[in-house]
Amino acid sequence: MMAKSFHTNGSCDPQLHYMVDLSSRLRDIRKMVDEGKYFTINRARQYGKTTMLAALADYLKDDYSVISMDFQTISHADFETEQSFAAAFAREVLDCAEDIPDDVRAKLELYSSGMVREATLSVLFKALGQLCRESAKKIVLIIDEVDTASNNQVFLGFLAQLRAYYLRRRKTPTFQSVILAGVYDVRNIQRKMNPHENHGQNSPWNIAADFDVEMRFSRADIAGMLEQYDADCHLEMDVEQMAGLLFDYTSGYPFLVSRLCELMDQRIAGTEGFGDKASVWTKPGVLEAVRRLLIEKNTLFESLIGKLNEYPELRKMVYLLLFQGETISYNADDSETDILLMFGFATVENGAVQIANRIFETRLYNYFMTLPEVQSGDMHRLALRNKNQFIQAGRLNMELLLEKFVVHFDDVYGDRGENFVEEDGRRYFMLYLKPIINGIGNYYVEARTRNLERTDLIIDYCGFQYVIEMKVWHGNAYNERGEEQLLGYLDHYHLTRGYMLSFNFNKKKKIGVKEIRLGEKTLIEAVV
Repeated sequence: MMAKSFHTNGSCDPQLHYMVDLSSRLRDIRKMVDEGKYFTINRARQYGKTTMLAALADYLKDDYSVISMDFQTISHADFETEQSFAAAFAREVLDCAEDIPDDVRAKLELYSSGMVREATLSVLFKALGQLCRESAKKIVLIIDEVDTASNNQVFLGFLAQLRAYYLRRRKTPTFQSVILAGVYDVRNIQRKMNPHENHGQNSPWNIAADFDVEMRFSRADIAGMLEQYDADCHLEMDVEQMAGLLFDYTSGYPFLVSRLCELMDQRIAGTEGFGDKASVWTKPGVLEAVRRLLIEKNTLFESLIGKLNEYPELRKMVYLLLFQGETISYNADDSETDILLMFGFATVENGAVQIANRIFETRLYNYFMTLPEVQSGDMHRLALRNKNQFIQAGRLNMELLLEKFVVHFDDVYGDRGENFVEEDGRRYFMLYLKPIINGIGNYYVEARTRNLERTDLIIDYCGFQYVIEMKVWHGNAYNERGEEQLLGYLDHYHLTRGYMLSFNFNKKKKIGVKEIRLGEKTLIEAVV
């Protein structure tokens, strides 16, 4: 039997690849199918949709006749007219369906030739209705990559036919269930055609039931997958710790979880510091996999950055979330927020929109920090000039880094107003930090503390972590609360040393760096 592996290039096969257990999700979807629901599975790129659909088709096959197709196999030209689309769809049904009655097959073969001028959508659906009536089993239609549809009118006509047969299903034989999967919600399919036009939200797909099945991986999901791997490889890893770390960095985004595991399994063992696989499946191994993932090119990251250029409103919202701590309340009627969620940039937590996971957050920070207009700035140039002195014995000298930042920031921006510092001060510290740790370390913001007053920055560098609280000074009492919160984070990360960076607007302030002892912990506070 072929050895299993982690897999990120296309659909996963449980016989070949390490996967999370999908059985509970499949049972939930099966219940919707049994109830005759029509619904859409809209998730971001590489969110496990295709793998789920393949598993679902196999799960249903004993009780249903499943027609599972992928609109990516239909060319753009096939969506130009009803006739060309009907021909292409007929070909897909002939390829995917089993046990097609001879008279229905003859009709579909005729339509598939594209030579029948009267082969409109309504004519095609009459043949499909006949197929549903004569089939020994009820039919489930699954269409993946449905937003590949490039001609909106033909596609809307297709949806309208599905809707019409659904509404007449008690009198007219039709599909037991229809499942459409893609990134774009069908209601927003017109926005895909031209993102700059203001489109209405009316859609013939208003029959769709809500799809609430959770497709993110939980810690338990990840642990179950790792237990399979550990049993095969005999590594005796701390499965719960590894699952927790992978979840913390990915928030369960399927591709990111699998890609980190793939890097750890196939790329890191045997490299410096990781002599064997057992040494990889540790916290330093996870941090090394995160570092490698964040500097590689892949289709997910390319899509992520491409959407920022395609949708200027997304770029603005992401910038506000990352750098200015803006709280964006979720509003179901706000189209810009809807797009942010649809593309996977963000999730909703406690009624507020936030970046979906640490990996995306860091990649987005890196993107904004490497724009030419940013890298030409004074702080970036000063950090680059002095970067070698901050690395000592393979570790980051945070005290020295803060000391130099205070001096350089005061030299460059000391005469700027309060508003400048409050909006951009933390961004300039990240800009200063970036060239120093670039290629070796990463940083991310603790989402629970990202706001206008306070941000906790976690730095990963060569297997070590550093926690820095960045805040705007609001008096001693507030500062003491910040110290208490920072101590809590040090306990969480099992650290005895933490750092504070305060942006102080008091004219009598004393800039510089000082050490504060609080019990067994040491805090290094820098004031600018």
